Amino acid sequence: MTFQLILRNSSPPSASPYRLLDGQGRELAWANAFLDAQRLRQLSLRSLRAYGYDLLHLARWLHLKRHRLAKIDQSTLLDYVRYQLDQLPKPAPSTVNHRLAVLGCLYRFHCGCEIPGGKAHFHRSYTTRSPLGYGRSHRRVTTALRLRQPRCVVVPLSADQVAGFWKSFRTFRDLAIVALMLLDGLRSCEVLQLQLEDLSFSEAHLCVLGKGNKKRLLPLPAEIIEVLQNYLRCERPLTNSPFLNSPFLFVSWKGRRRGFPMASAGLRSLFRHHRLSSKIPQANPHRFRHTFGSDMVRAGISLPALMHLMGHAQIHTTMRYVQLAPQDVWQEYARAVAQRVRLSSPETP
Repeated sequence: MTFQLILRNSSPPSASPYRLLDGQGRELAWANAFLDAQRLRQLSLRSLRAYGYDLLHLARWLHLKRHRLAKIDQSTLLDYVRYQLDQLPKPAPSTVNHRLAVLGCLYRFHCGCEIPGGKAHFHRSYTTRSPLGYGRSHRRVTTALRLRQPRCVVVPLSADQVAGFWKSFRTFRDLAIVALMLLDGLRSCEVLQLQLEDLSFSEAHLCVLGKGNKKRLLPLPAEIIEVLQNYLRCERPLTNSPFLNSPFLFVSWKGRRRGFPMASAGLRSLFRHHRLSSKIPQANPHRFRHTFGSDMVRAGISLPALMHLMGHAQIHTTMRYVQLAPQDVWQEYARAVAQRVRLSSPETP
């Protein structure tokens, strides 16, 4: 049997627009009831979509192995992880962990308890301490199955890479999109969700709707204001018709979607084209956000301020940008070596 995840825009506001269907077009009640509950929790559409695809993967595996949700235990989870790791291409540990977390939430939602132990028991101990690295550590024990994830290393773009990628753009709209990521640290989804009313040129700030539908005010540098004003004056198509009255800032201005909001697929295509033309394969939307965070840390900004600018819910995430990039390590090493050689040089008579 085949399963599919569809987007149903006609769903009521209290129900999830993402629905899981079987091969005959019937809804999977156990999955859609869980998605509806997450919708009531006011989760964003992106989160609902991610949950939907995790449930789709789970539904296919349950049908393949003929398991029932109510009969799942820790031994079954081990089989589920083994099944995923045997697939090609192999999913990342973060993907597997996210699927396991969704499965755990799904089980608690329907059964009202944690997944039982079965024949396999996973006792994993770890230590916790302050995110800033001080204070006494505390030992914790968890029974949840979780894969070890490699530590994320933030590698920003170099100044030459940013300049080379920037030169490949020819329109004010595209320059404004990159500038908002590079100079304000916006996520790609936040850029696409910007509306005209979010801009305030007189006060030089904009209102951003981030993850979890949380709003934050960000400053608008003069460079971004100039590019945005040129885009609105010279390039943005008129959308005052009854069918194209779009409040979104960035819209398509060519083809059949002229005047409609720019889609995420269009943004990915835009960056893909300019990566090829500029020959900078590392230039993706989130890498510009990483570059913004690293530049702010190098400039000496405080962590709480950077946490607000980037819209992080936890300071642990912001702390990743404090880690030195490889080029920073080499610069410090070269400076230290030069200092050491200068100090140890014998004086000439």
